[in-house]
Order: sequence, then C-alpha cells, then structure tokens
Amino acid sequence: MAANLRTPTGPSVPYTLAPVPGLPDLESTSFASSFSLGPHSLVKSLVAGRPSLSHPSSIDPNASLLHASPVQSLAQRMVRKREFALQRSSLVGTSTPLKQNIELPAGENESVEEHEVGDSTEEGWTAVDRMRLWRHDAMTQHLYESSVYWGDKVLSWTHDPNDAFWLAQAHFLNHEYSRAETLLLKEFIAPSKTAASLKGKEREDVNGYLAEPIGGGKIQISGQQGSRLVDLSIGCRYLAAQCQVKLGKWADALELLGETNPFTQTGNSGPLVPNRDGGFKVEASMCHLRGLLLLRVNRADRAKQCFMEALALDVKCYDALEQLVAGEMMTVDEEWEFVQGLAYKEQTPEDAGFVRLMYMQRLKKYKHADEMADARKRLEQQYNLGGNSDVLFGLADTLYSQNRWADCFVITSQILNQVNIHTATLPLHLACMHHLPHMHSRLFLLAHELVEREPNSAISWYAVGVWYLTQKKYGEGRKYFSKASIMEPRFGPAWIGFGHTFALEGEHDQAVTAYSTASRLFQGSHLPLLFIGMQHLQVFNLTLANEHLAAAMKMCNSDPLVYNELGVLEYYNERYGDAALYLERALELADKTQSSQSIWIKTRFNLAQAYRRLGRLEEAKINFRKVLDLQPRNASAMTSLGMVQHLSGEVDDAIMSYHEALSVRPADNDTITLLNLALEDAADAGSLGFRGIAHSEDVWRANVLREQKQQEQIRKLAKVRGDTTKETSSISLASVSAIAGVSGMSLDDMDIA
Repeated sequence: MAANLRTPTGPSVPYTLAPVPGLPDLESTSFASSFSLGPHSLVKSLVAGRPSLSHPSSIDPNASLLHASPVQSLAQRMVRKREFALQRSSLVGTSTPLKQNIELPAGENESVEEHEVGDSTEEGWTAVDRMRLWRHDAMTQHLYESSVYWGDKVLSWTHDPNDAFWLAQAHFLNHEYSRAETLLLKEFIAPSKTAASLKGKEREDVNGYLAEPIGGGKIQISGQQGSRLVDLSIGCRYLAAQCQVKLGKWADALELLGETNPFTQTGNSGPLVPNRDGGFKVEASMCHLRGLLLLRVNRADRAKQCFMEALALDVKCYDALEQLVAGEMMTVDEEWEFVQGLAYKEQTPEDAGFVRLMYMQRLKKYKHADEMADARKRLEQQYNLGGNSDVLFGLADTLYSQNRWADCFVITSQILNQVNIHTATLPLHLACMHHLPHMHSRLFLLAHELVEREPNSAISWYAVGVWYLTQKKYGEGRKYFSKASIMEPRFGPAWIGFGHTFALEGEHDQAVTAYSTASRLFQGSHLPLLFIGMQHLQVFNLTLANEHLAAAMKMCNSDPLVYNELGVLEYYNERYGDAALYLERALELADKTQSSQSIWIKTRFNLAQAYRRLGRLEEAKINFRKVLDLQPRNASAMTSLGMVQHLSGEVDDAIMSYHEALSVRPADNDTITLLNLALEDAADAGSLGFRGIAHSEDVWRANVLREQKQQEQIRKLAKVRGDTTKETSSISLASVSAIAGVSGMSLDDMDIA
C-alpha cells in the first residue's frame, strides 16, 4: 500500500514583510519593465529587433540570439549616461530608483549629434556593457556556466544590485540553488558614488557604478551599510524563495514570502488594479508559489485560497488555474463560477474573451456542455485554434466524460502526435486504451516507451500499473500505482488506480482506505466519495453507503453513475419507487451525453428489477427486452424476463426464456428450479389456462391455491438468493476528474419478490 506521504510542517513563525522601496507599486509590475538588462539600450533593441525567419541573422550561424551588440546598437554612450544620471534603472520589482550620486566625467560634454549619425561602432560600449551582453546571450543559448562566469566578473566591477540579481538567475538556471540563495540573502554593499573618469585600460560602468581596472589594481571607494537584496527588491525575494523551494527549505521559503499576501493592505492591490506593462504581476507569482508551499505542508485549504488569489490578481497566471483544476481543489460549480467571475476585461481588455474561452476548455465537463461546445467552436472558427493541443484536449475530456472512449482515443492520439507528451492528455489516453480491448497490445508498448523516455515521471509508472490492471494482475498493478503516488503524491489517477486494485480483488477495507486518502487529497472531486459508497454497498453497510453517496451527489449532481448507485441503495432499502426515480434519472443523463447504450446495460437492468418490485410488469418486460437487444447472451436478463412473464401468466413465454437462459448458463440451479415450476404450471393449466379449467368449483379453488403457493415459493427462492451477488463496473482510470466509467452495481439476481 502506498506510503502516507505527510510532510512534516515547519515551525509557525509570525512573519511581516520588511518594507521595500516603492512598495505600493511593486505588485502591479513585471520583471521585464522594472529590471535593466545592463546596457539600457539592450532592452529597447530586444523589443525592436523581434526575431523572425525573415530576419537576416536568423540563418546566420555566426550571429547571437540577442539582436543587440556593440556593432548593432547606436553608440550613444553620452545619451545613456545622462539618462541614467537623471533616472537610475531600478531594481526588479521597484519603481523607486536606487539613489546614487553619479558624477559625469569631465571632458565628456561634447555634442551627442556626432553619435546619432553614421555607422555604429564599438566606441560607446564599455567592457561591462559587453560582458552583460555575453551573460544574457549565454543564458539564452543555455550556456549557464559561461553566463555565471562572465556575470561574476561584471558584479565584481559594478557592485550593482541588478547584476547581482542576474547572476543569481544564472545560478538558478544552472541548478546552483544554494549559491543563488546565498547571493540573494547576504548583505549587499553598493558604493555611494563613483570616482572620476578612469583612463587607459580602466573603465567606468555606464550605469554610474565604479568598475575596477580591467588590467588589475584596486580603487578605494567609500561604501555604506549594506542591505540584503531580498529587502531591496520583491523580485529578489521571489527568486530567493524559489531557490529555497528547490533546496527543500519549505518553512524558510514560506517565512520569506509570508503566509498571507503582504500587499493586500497597501491599497494598491487587487484584481481591478491592472498590470502597467502588460506582463505578469509579481504579486500573483508570489501567491502561486505560496500555494505550492502550503501544499507541501499539507494545508490544502489555505493553498486553494492562494491559487484562487493568484488567478484573481492576474488572469494570465495559468499555473494557478492548472493547480486548481488538475489538483481537483474545486467542485464543478465552484470552478465554473470562479472562472466566469474573473476580471478579464479590467486586466486584459484586448484579450479578455480569448482568455475566458481558453480557460473554459480546462474545466470539468459534467455540466455546461452547451456553453463549452460553443466556446470550442468559437476558438476553432474565430481564433483558428482547432488544431491546438489544449483546445483538442477540451474536446477529448468531453468525449471521455460521455464514455465515448473510441472517439476520445482518436483525439488524444492526435494530440500526442503533435506534442509527444501532453501531461493532461496522457491519463485520458491510457484510460481509453484500457477500455478498448483491441488497444491492449499498444498499451503495453506505450508503457514501455514512457518508462524508457521518462523514468522519473509518475505518469510512466502509472501506465505500467494500468497495463497490469488490464491483464487482471492486480497485485503487480498495485505496486506500480503505489510507486507513481510516491513519486508524485498529488497525482490523482495513481491513488484511484491503487484503490481499484483492492476493490477488484474484493479487499473492501483496503479499497476504502485508498479512496479515503484520495478524497482527502482531492477535495473537489466527487469520485473518491462515490467509490467509497460503492464499496459499502458491496458489504451491505447501507448507512455509510448513504452518507458517502449523498456527499458525492452534493458535489456533483450531474453524473449518471451517482444516480445509479443511489438507485441500488434505495432498492436495498426496499424503497422501490425512489430507486426507480434515481435509475430513470441516470438513464436520462446518459441519453444527453450521447454515449453508447451498451455502457448503461446494468443501469437499465436495475431499473427493470425496480419496476418488477413495484408491480409494473409491462415496463419491466420492456426494459429487460432492451437489455437483451443490447446484450443478447445476458443469461440474467433472460431469467429475469422469464420471471416477469411467469408472474404475468405468460407461462409458455416464461418457459422459452428459461430455456434460453440455460442454453447460455446450463448449470444455474435457480433457473432450473424456476423452469420446473413453470413446466408444472403449464401441465396443470389445460387448454383454457389456469382459470379456464372445465371442472368443478372445488378444482378451480384448488388450482388457485396451488398457483398462489407456487408464487410464494418463487418469492422465497428469490429472497434466499436475493441481491447477494453484485458486479463492480469496469471503472475507468483517467484522471480524478474523469474516472466515471459505467454503472458500478447491478441487480443481477433473480429476485422476484
């Protein structure tokens, strides 16, 4: 059984975010607008020089990935100097410039017009400028060691907090999380002013900071008391927290971020405050990271609020939506109301409709089918995204929720042909292969391929577990489901598959334990509660079954499977009228999904049994015949139809039905007993039937009494055997949000009381 992966929580330390320069404006900006890349013109050139296939450098192997260099940008050193002197480029996440007394070198007051014409030269670039460009281009080309190497030299010269941040970024990208954390948390001392212009090989940083001579030597500078970078910049604080997460220091990271959003009290925070530069709000990113940390310490309710806050603050933060939906943290109705109520127009007025339509495709598909179909149609026609993998996934998820596994498999195959591995699609793809017998061999090959390509991914070992479950090797499948749940504790399909292996072996207590763990982890899904209720039905614990099925119904009142199980529960409680209503509702919802009628054979069989107990024999016969139309060799339906015919006085038809049932299941003792009773009745009936025997009144009364006695024997027989064997459905194994499958319980017994 999978280990209980409860993470020990760190000590709860009251934490107040230290004041940050320009704090009221921090949360509404993104990194791009508030962090200088070094040479200020580099930012402008990156915006202006948008790379494309038609760009001359796009096919030049000697060009860098940054369309800015000393020979491509205007050499306006004096212009930049005066710009920086008037307004120092701010540290990431701060709108207030770092105050520095910058002295422009003497003798450099010449006119700048000479730099505005003619060819660009390297004359306007210092060594710091060039190495900053090397640092960024190395990061762009994933040469992180080179980026760290040159970034370290730049920081040694400039002592610039901007350069310290970018060096920490390079360390982070190079998986050197401890070095990045140390750099961001240690005291950082920046010089208060620069020296005069240096000559010869000595260079001065164009940002106004003193640079040491390239040729060596030391320059005495006057400094001031330093501060940690995390206290100067919200971006540095966010990056430091990311480093601590990677190092497993969850309590420290949570202390650094704060357990609540510190910006809510500033008066300049909220969904209606737009991002001024069009990027992502750092405040929203911090809320998302805070939610991840709270999940690590098993505080799912608080994490849910953080993710909702992150998405509300910035509707572009898809990571928060993915955590809410994939993590099953919200019910069907909660998801719909929350996503519909986001401030799209206030935050992204130009793209509000598009973002809303895309998010609708990611929600659960138990309700609002028409609205989601309309959204998908608009994305295909208006935005030309019919072949996009995320739009196709919305269609595949809809088909799977309707139990249309063959159609769903076609779509998931199309998605995986495009992107090879699509995290949201793979569980659906594997579940469809589980349900389609002719795909079992391909499931075996796919599981091997995933393990070879992604051995550290939980989905790979989950695929192996699905294969063993398909082969009814439940012990082996349980081992791999357990492994997947250990690798990724919040991977819902692994927990559900783990529980299924116990349920299919008849180990009800262990199955309930596994499903209970899934219910605790995925509080927005009704399926674990439904499966717990099904297990209690199997052992006739009707009180607990009622509690769990009622809870599942409250969370999702549009799943046909829930209504089927409630119908079975009411049948066992001998409330046959309520049972018939639930089962009728289940078939009504199934008809709306346009799924195959064969999937709901058991539900229709259950409805026919409820009609029989209510004395609605004609309706019972109609439904038994529909079952036989869909599954002609269903021996239980044949015997049950014979019972109804027998009770209706159609003895010859009943005998025929019993013979057909015995042709499929010859050794069924109950069917043989019922056949003998029917044959006796037929022998005694005569040519005019039971009530048409042409003899004395005494003979007539004797025949009536005998008939009543025989019917009582049938009822006793049914009660002795009645409702003792139940079939568990072939439950699907997609995701926690899509493990619907078909009706799980069937009243296959010959109960004619």
